[in-house]
Amino acid sequence: MDHQPRSGTEHYHAGPDPESLRGELEGRPGRRRVVVTGLGVISPIGVGTDAFWRSLREGRSGIRTIDRFDTSDLPSKVAGLVDGFEAEAYVGRKAARRMDRATQMGVAVASMAIEAAGLPIRQHPEEVGVAYGAGLSMPLTFEGEFEVFRREGARRVSPFLIPMVIPNAVAGTISIHTGAQGPTVPISTACATGNDCIGNAYALIQRGVVRAAIAGGVDAPITPFIIAGFANAKALSRRNEPPEEASCPFDRRRDGFVIAEGAGAVVIEDEAWARARGAPILAEVLGYAATSDAYHATAPEESGAGAARAITLALRDAGLAPTAIDYVSAHGTSTPLNDVVETRAIKRALGEHAYRTPISSIKSMTGHLLGGAGAVEFVAAVLTIRHGFIPPTINLREPDPECDLDYVPLVGRPAPVRVVLSNSLGFGGQNSAILVGACGR
Repeated sequence: MDHQPRSGTEHYHAGPDPESLRGELEGRPGRRRVVVTGLGVISPIGVGTDAFWRSLREGRSGIRTIDRFDTSDLPSKVAGLVDGFEAEAYVGRKAARRMDRATQMGVAVASMAIEAAGLPIRQHPEEVGVAYGAGLSMPLTFEGEFEVFRREGARRVSPFLIPMVIPNAVAGTISIHTGAQGPTVPISTACATGNDCIGNAYALIQRGVVRAAIAGGVDAPITPFIIAGFANAKALSRRNEPPEEASCPFDRRRDGFVIAEGAGAVVIEDEAWARARGAPILAEVLGYAATSDAYHATAPEESGAGAARAITLALRDAGLAPTAIDYVSAHGTSTPLNDVVETRAIKRALGEHAYRTPISSIKSMTGHLLGGAGAVEFVAAVLTIRHGFIPPTINLREPDPECDLDYVPLVGRPAPVRVVLSNSLGFGGQNSAILVGACGR
């Protein structure tokens, strides 16, 4: 069943008290194993993991013509829009009015993941951290309040403006809403944000700083001002008809990404802690790494060396050979440069195994969720492992000769998947790679 929202700040407890394991955990040598116990997702193709997964399997697009404002002056008129999300069901009406849409979504997916994991935060608040970020700093609220300031003057600006738009707004609000008192780490690394938040939460648990963490990313960037900025930077697709075909990663017709909104969250935990309390163990975080191209504000370095190094370092962190990877969840933005560079990076890192490895980009269906992309794609990676089915790259009808790998075009396929590599590449040269695997490999 799809997640049914609850109001207020209910928290859940499952299984025996993990406190009994404290001595064993603190004395255990080596790195702690980190497992995934809860998932939450809000996306243009579904709210809740069940609806989201159904759409991925069916190859359903969530991209449509923007109808929230006048787009006549904008060259890009399509977006991945979320329908069916009611913030009040998760945070209450009063609290929702004091949150940007991005924060509302972030708190909602965190609540979904916590409920799915049965995470007992109130019993052990200091053992739970938050690593959560947004690629942009709440543009809906910022633009709205600036318009109030421009029209009506300084006295009419909301007293809640600053706490609503500061960079730690989402992470801090998740901590307040859930009661998590471990480190709160707001990370913003453009389109690598979701991956980097999960990777840093994984590191906190490995080091024994906390036993569990809520991690992920979000963006709610569908505003005329933001779309104008990306469009004028020549980043967005202008193929407005039909909208569902605008995002076509690895296809020679691609002309830019499709902007989208949404959020993903995971609960990850020390394996021994999770098993002691009887948590549902969905997958294991195997390795993570991040690098920088140190090259350009928006363009990736064309050889793909920086992204390849992130993949190689993530494999080293996991203690895995390239041949262990069963599937690559690509960044796959549908921009002319990114898809070629990512293809080069995969080849550099995986060698000949790149030609034997299925790869796909779910951005062909969701659009590009910016700071939320990596987290939503991590959720998809876990579901791919759980269901043994690889989502397709829809709209890939005319392959680019420079993109010559197996991108699972048009239709998904059943396959045993034990290890997934998920890539995220962001403006500023941010490269992030994370590996997730089946438990008990």
